[in-house]
Formats: sequence, C-alpha cells, structure tokens
Amino acid sequence: MSNEQTRRTFLKLSAVGLTATATADLAAALSPSAAAPPAGEITVRVTSGKLRYTPVDSLTWRTAAKTVENANAIVLDPGKKFQQMLGFGAAFTDAACYTFNQLPAPARDELFHDLFHPSEMGLNVCRTCIGSSDYSTEMFSYDEGEPDPEMKRFSIAHDQAYVLPMLRQARKVNPDLFLFSSPWSPPGWMKAGGSMLGGSMRPRYFGPYAQYFVKFLQAYAAEGVPVQAITVQNEVDTDQDGRMPACLWPQEYEIGFVRDHLGPALQQNGLSTKIWILDHNYNLWGRAICELDEPGLRKYCNAIAFHGYVGTPEMMDKVHDAHPDAQLYWTEGGPDYTSPDYATDWTNWGKTFTQAIRHWCQTISGWNLALDEKGKPNIGPFPCGGTVTIHSQTKEITRSGQYWAFAHFSRTVRRGAKRFESTCKLAGVEQVGFENPDGQKVLVVTNSGPAKKATLKQADKTAELALAPDSMTTLTWS
Repeated sequence: MSNEQTRRTFLKLSAVGLTATATADLAAALSPSAAAPPAGEITVRVTSGKLRYTPVDSLTWRTAAKTVENANAIVLDPGKKFQQMLGFGAAFTDAACYTFNQLPAPARDELFHDLFHPSEMGLNVCRTCIGSSDYSTEMFSYDEGEPDPEMKRFSIAHDQAYVLPMLRQARKVNPDLFLFSSPWSPPGWMKAGGSMLGGSMRPRYFGPYAQYFVKFLQAYAAEGVPVQAITVQNEVDTDQDGRMPACLWPQEYEIGFVRDHLGPALQQNGLSTKIWILDHNYNLWGRAICELDEPGLRKYCNAIAFHGYVGTPEMMDKVHDAHPDAQLYWTEGGPDYTSPDYATDWTNWGKTFTQAIRHWCQTISGWNLALDEKGKPNIGPFPCGGTVTIHSQTKEITRSGQYWAFAHFSRTVRRGAKRFESTCKLAGVEQVGFENPDGQKVLVVTNSGPAKKATLKQADKTAELALAPDSMTTLTWS
C-alpha cells in the first residue's frame, strides 16, 4: 500500500479517466469490422439494486434499419484485438488464509467452490506473500534473526499451519490457478536498520536474497503449491514510514538484483518462474520503462506489475508504447471495510477494472480475498476489507461490491481471451469487450449514473440495451 494515498482515495479518483480515451479511439472503432457479423441472442446478466449477476431478458441482433446515433452507441469491432488475458483473482495473504481457516470445513468447501471453481467465479490469478505483509497475524520472514547468508535457518514452517493448506485446497478446486508471490520485506538482517519495518535493502545481500527466493519456490513446490511468478518487492518506492513490513528498492538496485542475481539464480536452479518488476503505482511508469530498457534485465524479465493508488491508468500506455511486447499486470486493490457502500460499490470497481484492462493489463488481482468484520487480522495502519468478509463470531459471509464486479468479468472472460476494440460516448458508462478462445464475445458495461439506453453496434447489426442505474451488465454472444 502507498503511504501517499489510502486505497479508498484511489477508488474515488478512479471514477474518471476512461471516457477521454474512449472518445479518442472512436474514429478507429467506427471503421468496418473484419469479424463476421453477429447472429442469434445476447445473454444478459445485471448487478443493480437487489439484482446480483442476475439473468434478465436476452437481446437479439437485428439488421440496422437506420443509422445509429453515435451519442448512445456502443460500437464493437471484434476484428481489432489487443492483449491476451491471463485472469482474475485476489490475494491469499496470511490474514486471508487465517480467516478462511476459521470457517467450518463444509462452509469453507462451499465458499471455495464459489470463488475458485471454473463453473462459478473461477478466480484463477492469485497472489501470495513471501513472509509477512501488513495483513498477517504476526510479522515474520523465513529467515529472521542474526545474519544467515548461507540460509541455514530458512524455513516456511509458519505457512504450514493454514497458508499452504488453503492454497492446496484452492488449487484442487481450480487446477489452473496461477500464483504470483511478493515479499513485503526481506529478512531484517539484510536491510539498513536491521528491521522488516521500513528501511532499504543492502546490496551486499543480493546474492543471499536471490537464494532466499529460490528456497521459497522450491519449498512451496515441495508442499504441492508451485508458484508461477514472483515480484521483487511489493511497492518498491515506499518504506511506509516504518509502520509495517516494507522496503525501499531504488531503480538501480532492482535492475542489478534481477540482472546479476535473481534471474541467474532461477535459471541455474532450473526454475521457470517469471519475474515481474515494480509492483507499485501508475505514476512510476518512467521507472518501468528505464528498467525494461536495460538489456541485462530484459534477459530475465519482461513484465511490470502495477498498483493504482497514485497516478492514472493511461500512464501505463507509455510503457506499452515504449515496450509493446512487455506484459502489464494489475496486482493490488481492495475495499475499505468502514465504507458504508462496502457491499454495493460494484460500479467503482467496474470502472477501475475496465480502465486497467483498456490500458493493457492482462490480469486484475485484488487485495485480501477474505478478512473479518473489522478488517483483521492485520499489523498495518490501513482499514482494508476483504473481497468477502467472514464474521469472526458468527462466520456469516458478506460479499463486497468488489466481489460482484469480479463476477461480471471472471465468470465469463476465459484465460486466453483477447480484448477487442469497443467505444462509447455515453456519459458515466465504461465498457470493455473480449473474445474468448472459443470465439464467444463478452462485453462488460459499467453504468455509474441513472438508467439510460444504449445501442450495441457490430458491423451492420444492432441491439437495444437498457442500462439499469448504478449497474454492471455482462453480455455474451456468438
């Protein structure tokens, strides 16, 4: 998390930004589509008022009888495609795993089926923490104490009680679960100041720290939890004023660590785990470009992880323009449990997710999958809520507005789907289209204002769409 803004402030800011981009792209999208005209029915699901991802009456494509007014048109061009999607999910923090573990087994089985099974939410890109984050039952690393450069003391024993069991269960429910893992801090003895709280990395420990990552990956794999990607550091550009596990990583440190230590160590140990750098805010786009400009780093890394607490999504376009082959991932963002609209702010999240995807992100991964009704357990200063809340006493499960926003994407957008061109001038409406690997088309529309009417237009076909107030709508067709 950034100490410059709370996560909640970001939600308020994220309500603006995409409309300008959509308008700028309109002319390109109005050109004739290379894709075949659509046919048949459009299935529709809506979240608004008391509706929660609820099926409503289908729509039918018709040959346009007259020119569609651009003011209310959502223009679709599946023939023009962009990035390929990896998936959606949230973080198995120590706190989230502890909270899941408090549920009786039957209730947890039911919840995991809902969250992870491909026939349900199908969450399939989730984050884990390498040691303690701010959302943990206690502060810990896998090798805390006096300096231990040979890693003789390394142990993941802390995670064996409830973290690894929860991860194994989730992967059993969804074998296609993609895990990426992030440290909030190296062991304290590797840092200036000697503590996991704040401070910065000491370059003389780059070699041992690379081995720390290797041992983590090997130990998790041995426990039946392979990890597909790692980030060097959660939020490289803040020490959080020493209030929580955090660590500063200057740009040249991250470059040197990946180029000279981490990349070679993974390769030498036969590990195919991907490396994602930055894992911080949009406004650090310049740093991301500079790191990707370094050929030695690019030998081992071609991916940037972004958070959205500071800056605007279009800043990621600069990275894409400079390095069109780089992968961009959105790796953190969660609700505030103190917010009165915790359970109903789906349009805030719909806009946030849409903007990140329209600016080249291939994943959307939220913050804590689950916390209790007071945003605990945590050792940090922020009032985060879970994607779901599990009451500490009653074990009642509450689904957040973010959960329902995820539903509109993760239940229909499959791994390997590609974003396609779609534009809209309607005020307060954000939208993004996908084509799944089987050819199915998906359009997710977020309407943050009052009810309004829109006309879908693909080639010479149109369909009339009624958008409910404060709603998210997912449409699918062949």
